Amino acid sequence: MNRQSATVQMKTRNPVGDSERREKTNVHIMRHGHVDLIIDPGSKMEARTSYMAAYSPPKSPEVRLCGTRRERMVRCIAQELSEKIQHVQKEPVPSTEFCSTTQRDFSVPGFVQKVPELTVNRDYETDQAITFWSENSKWIQGVTAIQNPREPFKKSSMFSTPISQRLDEIDPQYNNLD
Repeated sequence: MNRQSATVQMKTRNPVGDSERREKTNVHIMRHGHVDLIIDPGSKMEARTSYMAAYSPPKSPEVRLCGTRRERMVRCIAQELSEKIQHVQKEPVPSTEFCSTTQRDFSVPGFVQKVPELTVNRDYETDQAITFWSENSKWIQGVTAIQNPREPFKKSSMFSTPISQRLDEIDPQYNNLD
């Protein structure tokens, strides 16, 4: 009777060990999957796939198609070509010269850089930039009349301003219409 009580006590005493074993088996199942669930690992696998079973290689005719002289000539030509290719592949690769555009075009030996002298003093912060569009803004079709020469491409709100608001303003542009 003491033996039975001792075994019962051991089973009830160590419930943590059972849960650890269950966790280990669950982790093992998650990583490696269930054994014997889909396939039987002890069974012998098929050696051929369905593709290989359906594919039949083309059969060559059992009769000679060309003479021995032609066979030897084709074999000799193939061997010569393979030797040429191997010879070309064995040639050392020339070392590559890494040269950028700056090095090639702007780092010429003997070149002395000269800064050109200014012909007109310009203030780049306040002066308007001279561009193709600023020079030819008068001849571009679809551009409204330039109201301020410093801002030739500023949007004009004349098209979207209601007439009642525009009549209240004194605009020098419309005074010359009479």
